[in-house]
Amino acid sequence: MTSPFVNAWLDAVRAWSGRGAPPSAASAGLIRPGGPAPQRPWGPDAAAALGAPGALAPYLDHTLLRPEATEEEIETLATEARTHRLGGACVHPVDVVAQLGRLKEGDVDLVLAELRALVATLAPVPVRVILETGLLPPRSVVLGAGLAVVAGCDAVKTSTGFNGPGARPEDVTLLRAVVGDALGVKASGGIRTAEQARMLIAAGASRLGASSSLALLGSSS
Repeated sequence: MTSPFVNAWLDAVRAWSGRGAPPSAASAGLIRPGGPAPQRPWGPDAAAALGAPGALAPYLDHTLLRPEATEEEIETLATEARTHRLGGACVHPVDVVAQLGRLKEGDVDLVLAELRALVATLAPVPVRVILETGLLPPRSVVLGAGLAVVAGCDAVKTSTGFNGPGARPEDVTLLRAVVGDALGVKASGGIRTAEQARMLIAAGASRLGASSSLALLGSSS
């Protein structure tokens, strides 16, 4: 049975016009089990402090998501991540795509049940929910972000990087407005410059997924 808080969230999202500030999860009483997820600082002040060479490193997940990647390429990725003290190396990360069709239909029960099952099964491994902001309408993105909070996920993520326009500051802003401090926000897809990375952090991203991590470090100034 869906809780009164989740029903209130669904009502709040349905009442939102789709423009301007969305409802926040906290405003509907949605609380992440266990308290806020750990995350790096975000916002304009955090971004402004990241101009030095290498400063972006802890924010970056060094990614290699090609299915044909060789063992040698994976080992190189891991070595680069350690050498440059990156936030992580991602080959098969636990970043799960939400049931996009169900979110568009407003079917909260199935989406929430799946997210809760993943969190319970994979604990203590962090679970990050991909909401494909370039494919879903804003109302569906907002709905999914709130469900990620109450399910106990660790972060919401803009995209897989394979669909839509990739990471955009406005998508990050939307996600952060919903989850507040409860979850991290990961921006992923098409991040090519340090300036772009800092814009995403200023908008609310606490983690960045990039296949060009080393290039980003080289363009930090």
